[in-house]
Amino acid sequence: MDLERARRILIDSISHDIKDKRTLLAMSRVPRERFIPLELLSSAYDDRPLSIGCGQTISQPYIVALMTEALGLKGREKVLEIGTGSGYQAAVLAELAYCVYSVERIPELAETAARILSELGYKNVQVEIAGDQLGCAKHAPYDGILVAAAAPSVHQTLIDQLCEGGRIIIPVGSRLEQELLRVTKLKSGIRTERLGGCRFVPLIGRDAWEE
Repeated sequence: MDLERARRILIDSISHDIKDKRTLLAMSRVPRERFIPLELLSSAYDDRPLSIGCGQTISQPYIVALMTEALGLKGREKVLEIGTGSGYQAAVLAELAYCVYSVERIPELAETAARILSELGYKNVQVEIAGDQLGCAKHAPYDGILVAAAAPSVHQTLIDQLCEGGRIIIPVGSRLEQELLRVTKLKSGIRTERLGGCRFVPLIGRDAWEE
């Protein structure tokens, strides 16, 4: 199995819609096969979500690229990821941002993701267990927040953790179907842009969905 070739084919495929070269380069550097169960190795570069256990998934690569591109990272930003999952999205963000804080409510997933990220040499990512409050206020404010789970709304708690000019990328809708939004914090309030339909596992906890 030629995983490097499969990765190149995937990147070429998503490049028809994803135009940010830095995002595509970051995706080409991150070995997705390290973030999935061994029995799914042959599917590592399929453009679809895969189960990682605990009722969670590793996101479809196209969606990872779309969300990353939408943040518009230049390399100097402090970013919060909500929902570490496998750690794959955090690795892509770490290729592009100055530092990444990632929170995960399932300790088993947080531990595994932190170990893999460390083994791959990502020193600018810190994985923490999610607290009771949505986000991670102790490291705020952030230039960008990426929410890798579906929320019923864009809660003010997250907006409060953004710098002025910062952006939240978040899937919002029901537990079954959502729309991906980019919310930018401005002096005058917030600006919301719609990026298309998507499906994520639900965001669980206070200010989100009940378990």
